Amino acid sequence: MKKKLTKKIAIICLGATLIFSSFGFKSDFFEIAKQIEIFTTLFKEINMNYVEETNPAALMDTAIKAMLADLDPYTNYWNEQDVEAARINNSGEYSGIGATVQVVDNSLLIMEPYKNYPADKAGLKAGDEIIEVEGIKVADYTDDVGELLNGSPDSQISLKYKRQGEIKTTQLTRSAIQLKAVPFYELLDEKTGYIVLSRFNAKASSETIRALKDLKNQGAEKIILDLRGNPGGLLTEAINVSNIFLPKGELITTTKSVIEKYNKAYQTQKEPIDTQIPLVVLVNGRSASASEIVAGAIQDLDRGVVVGARSFGKGLVQRPKELAYGTQLKITISRYYTPSGRCIQALNYAERDEDGKAIKRAVEDYKEFKTRNGRSVFDGGGISPDVKLETSEYSNITNALLAQNAIFNFATEYYYKNDLKDPESFEFTDADFNNFKSFLKTANFDYKTATEQELEELLAIASKEGYEQDILGHYKSISTEIEAQKKKELDEKKHEIVSILTDEIIKRYFYKEGLYEYYVENNPEILEAKSILNDSQRYSEILR
Repeated sequence: MKKKLTKKIAIICLGATLIFSSFGFKSDFFEIAKQIEIFTTLFKEINMNYVEETNPAALMDTAIKAMLADLDPYTNYWNEQDVEAARINNSGEYSGIGATVQVVDNSLLIMEPYKNYPADKAGLKAGDEIIEVEGIKVADYTDDVGELLNGSPDSQISLKYKRQGEIKTTQLTRSAIQLKAVPFYELLDEKTGYIVLSRFNAKASSETIRALKDLKNQGAEKIILDLRGNPGGLLTEAINVSNIFLPKGELITTTKSVIEKYNKAYQTQKEPIDTQIPLVVLVNGRSASASEIVAGAIQDLDRGVVVGARSFGKGLVQRPKELAYGTQLKITISRYYTPSGRCIQALNYAERDEDGKAIKRAVEDYKEFKTRNGRSVFDGGGISPDVKLETSEYSNITNALLAQNAIFNFATEYYYKNDLKDPESFEFTDADFNNFKSFLKTANFDYKTATEQELEELLAIASKEGYEQDILGHYKSISTEIEAQKKKELDEKKHEIVSILTDEIIKRYFYKEGLYEYYVENNPEILEAKSILNDSQRYSEILR
């Protein structure tokens, strides 16, 4: 109760100060000083006189976050723990248990233990729910609970966790963790090399170069660069990775802002590794930011073929700004543009609908640009691949399944009910898919379509105006039809859902390494990429 009250107070306190954060500092320095003085006085009075004891740090933290929420989701305040987390993400090195975790309800859910790291050696599995760390209940910990798992190398840590309803305990020794930018590469056949680039940390270009040179030494004459699921990272590394395949002095991206000093052109600075080797870049709806800079440059300069599904559409650039006491502000400073001049940002955070959601441009409003060879490409909605595949797409129902961990939880259940000897023997059958649909019913999976949301709003308005009974019958009839269509949608999107289910299940048995081994023989995107690279005429025609 007190925490909720604290948040309400903070938001009320900031009511008069939210607006100036967006644009006041650019035009009226007196207004900034005035609003800061008002807020400082108000903050002091609340902490000195409020009827209950206040927590100044919590108040301020909530106030800052409430203010930034009016901007975009990438402009964030980082406390000292957040700053350290960003450093780890960019460096790819930290000390901990070696697992991806997610805060779910009152526990830390193990999403993926890394092979041969402490969590894996201790027997922890994806789906395990950590409920206590060193005797501290996760449910009672108010700070960044994930930080409990990190610590100095060789330090001991005891965990209590729940697996399939059973409470277990374990003790493990933390170690240094190295997150590779290139977790996998392999020669698929005698002439085709495959490189997975999973993040743009400080090692992204060096690891990609090492993989490319090794593959070429093994005989690779064609390359598949997999950026699917890569959320981005360092802009400089996006330029350097592009530079591997593009000549020195080539424009990769420009950034534009209302602040002149942030208007920059980024060109390749080094001699390339190979500007001629045929190249396919794989992207999907979770390829974002730096991934889109690389894919956009390769596409705009007709250096390679982009295969998969439309990328995420993040065309905004952030920069950390040092604040007091080790904190930082990660602030959006500019938009970036591909070599053809297009900005692929999908959402306009300056314009919002009545629910406060950023507006997405309609496809018909996209502007046309030309690649170096004169091919048409478009702005405003991510990187649209040259060759689209349904298995790479993420529809609304698929995103809902992922957001509610329905696919993850089914994979956990599958793992404890089935034995799997090797990745090559796995096939997700029609019977498995029917089991998945039955699982969704018991798991109470549900999601609202945009039509349902509009209908609910319409009913609410009709109720206020006294027309509820007049339209209630029509409302129920339409709702019933929508529910029937949603059930059909599971089958209509079966191809993309089964693809993600397959990935998640194989990881449970054989880790990410096993998943990549499965990919090279079975993944539709990789098979399509190989087909394009093996048909030089088709490859040339796509880029013509």
